Amino acid sequence: MDVWSAKRIKEQGADAVKFLLYYDVDSSDELNQQKQAYIERIGSECVAEDIPFFLEILAYDEKITDAGSAEYAKVKPHKVIGAMKVFSDPRFNIDVLKVEVPVNVKYVEGFGDGEIVHTREEAAAFFKAQDEATNLPYIYLSAGVSAKLFQDTLVFAHESGANFNGVLCGRATWAGSVEAYIKDGEAAAREWLRTTGFENIDELNKVLQTTATSWTERV
Repeated sequence: MDVWSAKRIKEQGADAVKFLLYYDVDSSDELNQQKQAYIERIGSECVAEDIPFFLEILAYDEKITDAGSAEYAKVKPHKVIGAMKVFSDPRFNIDVLKVEVPVNVKYVEGFGDGEIVHTREEAAAFFKAQDEATNLPYIYLSAGVSAKLFQDTLVFAHESGANFNGVLCGRATWAGSVEAYIKDGEAAAREWLRTTGFENIDELNKVLQTTATSWTERV
């Protein structure tokens, strides 16, 4: 990042600036103030260059090392929603938030086969609370879950009252191509992308047509 700026990114032909931030809302004020100041600087640069600013937030807990554990699943709603509230402040000049869904759906009743941390009603309330936490357009990342689980999650989010504005995801659509490449090489990976990968994106687009809302409704 030492040699990049919003101006330089724009000069390279980019249509927007996206920055990924790891943030624990319960971390020390000293650390979080440093992170907030950094985002303020990026936001100010984007305003000066008249280029959209997408902030991707990955929430975490400093004291929990396994983000896939039931222990973290219990606090994830607080972490994700809390971070969204912080960076919805106009001082950051963020145009779009790219965020996680507020729960680990593998621990939600009806989605996972193992330990249940949240009932469906509780999970629905977290999705609704997330929507109410920001006035900015927000889009979901997939967090590497399967294509089917991600699609089902989007339907559940919509049914829960989350007026999200789309997705910007990768692994949920193309992760299988990596395994194909490892096992059978480049040609197999390309074939996977042409077939299964295309189907994943096509099915995701169909889900979004009935679940996502226009970003213009939030600006």
